[in-house]
Amino acid sequence: MSAIEVRTATAEDWPEIWPIWRTVAEAGETYVWEASAMTEADARTAWMLPPPAEILVAVDDGVVVGTAEIRPNQVGRGSHVANASFMVSPACAGRGIGRALAVEVLERARAAGYRAMQFNAVVATNVRAIALWESLGFAVVGRVPGAFRHAGEGEVDLLVMHRWL
Repeated sequence: MSAIEVRTATAEDWPEIWPIWRTVAEAGETYVWEASAMTEADARTAWMLPPPAEILVAVDDGVVVGTAEIRPNQVGRGSHVANASFMVSPACAGRGIGRALAVEVLERARAAGYRAMQFNAVVATNVRAIALWESLGFAVVGRVPGAFRHAGEGEVDLLVMHRWL
């Protein structure tokens, strides 16, 4: 395996991000989007957010294998706390791509002046992501019972996770 490069995404990266987005969203296990109800243009608008958001890609041997986005968690008086979302190609799971994206997101959020990072909706059954976030210093600060309709497990909890930067 070659080294994973994490860099800022460009508009030209969307054709490689789109299949990852579609596959992850269609699985119905980690994101609230109803992929079947969204066009590619809808997905692009939902993911490729304008500034102050920043979109990243993880590239392995010239191929986009993951993506992340960083944005303020709230507007105005809540904009000092960052939020982020991550997607890794399921074919590349377990190769450290999520960790590489997460480390870069935390560094960029800190450099951008955010004071903390908060994840509003970590699906409680997503044990790999939870383990990753906890290994990077995140703590569960809240639980919303049955707030996510998981494609295979019915209604499951959503976790709110936080860490200071």
